[in-house]
Amino acid sequence: MADEQVIIIKKKGGHAAHHGGAWKVAYADFVTAMMALFIVLWLMNSSKPIQEAVGGYFRDPNGTAQKKGTQLGGAGDAAAVKKEDMSKLKEELMKAMEKMANFEKLKKLIEMTVTPEGLRIELMEDPKGTFFENGSAQPTPLLQSLVKVLSVEIGKLPNPISIEGHTDSTPYSDSKVYGNWELSTDRANTARRLMENSGVKPDQVVQIRGYADHNLRKPLQPHDSSNRRITVIIQYRVNPGQQPEIVSNGSLPAIKETGATATVPGENASRAAKKP
Repeated sequence: MADEQVIIIKKKGGHAAHHGGAWKVAYADFVTAMMALFIVLWLMNSSKPIQEAVGGYFRDPNGTAQKKGTQLGGAGDAAAVKKEDMSKLKEELMKAMEKMANFEKLKKLIEMTVTPEGLRIELMEDPKGTFFENGSAQPTPLLQSLVKVLSVEIGKLPNPISIEGHTDSTPYSDSKVYGNWELSTDRANTARRLMENSGVKPDQVVQIRGYADHNLRKPLQPHDSSNRRITVIIQYRVNPGQQPEIVSNGSLPAIKETGATATVPGENASRAAKKP
């Protein structure tokens, strides 16, 4: 029997083709997308101030966004301005008003003061009547422009605000149904409407106060034009269910807004000639 010959064939195994690093890029994109998803899910369950802070940064990452959603507030229900931050808010409001074309004319008629109640912004009249038509609650274009600037900034805050109306001691001579009480309240209510139409949230105004001439700015000069003024008070934020603090000034309690004004048709024209 012939010898059997065994033939062994060896095959050389080839290496798989080199894939490069493309898979790493795809994996990194996947991880980034997952991280973004988790951040979005976290934001959806976070508090409103945190949402506004993050949104403010992406709207303006250059630095001014820190006013949105932080101590000076942002769009929506941002963090309230605390007592120690009122001075900074005062500076921010002043910077906003300085951009107005007529600010130099108005500067001496605007006074902002940090008080135990909050930041008081007083808009005082001059003898010619800068903010309201003489003897009426009709606002001038200057008041409308100024209120618009203030309302945009104040509307970014969750802090409640109060609006006061004040007159001097000059009485009306020809009316028994309309006097300084009605005028001070009507002017404060006019300011409220202007502010709500320019950026202040409807539920942000918590009080309208009409003082007539019972809280004179210059008691020794009761007929001075600066006694006629509108005061906007940005109050410190209070806990839910707690009433805003009202600082007693020895005159009268605050008057709550009722939605009705005490205007008398046809009297503004006659009052304008007799009452500043």
